[in-house]
Amino acid sequence: MSVEIRVPPLGESVVEATVGRWTKKEGDAVAKDEILVELETDKVTVEVAAQAAGTLSRIAKQEGETVGVNELIAELAPSGDGAAAATPADQAGLTASARYEERPTAEQPVASAPAGEAQTSPAVRAMAAEHGLDLAEVGGSGPNGRITKEDVLRFIEEGRQRAAQPQQAAPAQPQAPAQQPAPPAQTAQAPASRPAPPQQAAPAAAGSRQTRERMSRRRQTIARRLVEAQQTTASLTTFNEVDLKAVMELRKRRQDAFVKKHGVKLGFMSFFTKAVIGALKQFPRLNAEIQGDEIVLKQHYDIGIAVGAEEGLVVPVVRDADQKSFAELEKSIGELGTRAREGKLSLDELQGGTFTITNGGTFGSMLSTPILNPPQVGILGMHNIVQRPVVVDGQIAIRPIMYVALTYDHRIVDGSEAVRFLVTVKNQLEDPLTMLIDG
Repeated sequence: MSVEIRVPPLGESVVEATVGRWTKKEGDAVAKDEILVELETDKVTVEVAAQAAGTLSRIAKQEGETVGVNELIAELAPSGDGAAAATPADQAGLTASARYEERPTAEQPVASAPAGEAQTSPAVRAMAAEHGLDLAEVGGSGPNGRITKEDVLRFIEEGRQRAAQPQQAAPAQPQAPAQQPAPPAQTAQAPASRPAPPQQAAPAAAGSRQTRERMSRRRQTIARRLVEAQQTTASLTTFNEVDLKAVMELRKRRQDAFVKKHGVKLGFMSFFTKAVIGALKQFPRLNAEIQGDEIVLKQHYDIGIAVGAEEGLVVPVVRDADQKSFAELEKSIGELGTRAREGKLSLDELQGGTFTITNGGTFGSMLSTPILNPPQVGILGMHNIVQRPVVVDGQIAIRPIMYVALTYDHRIVDGSEAVRFLVTVKNQLEDPLTMLIDG
């Protein structure tokens, strides 16, 4: 009896994913708990493991295809011990943690369609309807002729190229119209059948100085959310500069003892996190969100720390950051950053932040305007530290200066409030003892 590999629950409100990378091919031997495939969701990559040892007998969903929760993606022919070990839960392939909810089957794309109807997912059918396409005219490249989103996108692009082809071809060959009846006929019949491979290769040859790559679901989500943030908030940014001499001297003086005691370095992020929390306590509207016509003021401080990962920016959240010591903050931030770069964050670790800090200075940024992470109404941007001449007590001195930027939602945060918030952050960093005295 074969073991069915199905899409596990993906998290609250997440009902579909994109098949990312298969680590095994059909016919490969598989060990129990060995990772078979990666599924890309809007926020995280979910690894699906084998529930039994055996052979990967069938891959039902190819890389790039959209799949729904509990949809069949592969079949495993178990070895003798593996067949006995497989349980009903294994057969369902529901290997995600218990905090996820299983979605109703009504929301799931089906593996097959009624006779005469193209095999595809609801997302693909919606895309076809949006562009007025008959899926019967679109050739499927998936298993058993299944139509994928890439097939639809390719069909749309080829249609555009065909529409432009007569205008490009007419001037190029004016002297031999009688000898070339085939191209017009193919153009007229194109909607009923897919073009032959040589015709597909021509656009690629003409645009040989460019390449195309599929947008990951995470990148698509990042793009959508950034546009939504700009369109749905009244974003404004205020700037200031911070003299980090006191913080740098404190780190230098206490670093060895700190590492020896806690096993982690004393970095800048714990200081900035503490300073932000102190400012949020004084200006609570920056630790709030808008729900309808109400302002929800948060009484907890879950600070998002933006991390640049390979597939795009992610913002893991340090829970109850106000209750953590400098050492606990450094450990939490370091662990979340490592997990983010390795693509091992859970959905819980990416949700529920009340305020965000992003550090473009690690990449050399001097100044930028960070974009809000809705429903949050504030985000602090850090930048690189540069030795600059400044006036201190009437004298010119060289100090380590960082420009900082606060983007805020002007719908509920007034300009004066935002400016004073940023000045409070600046003052605490320039006199770090206030973080201990004022809590």
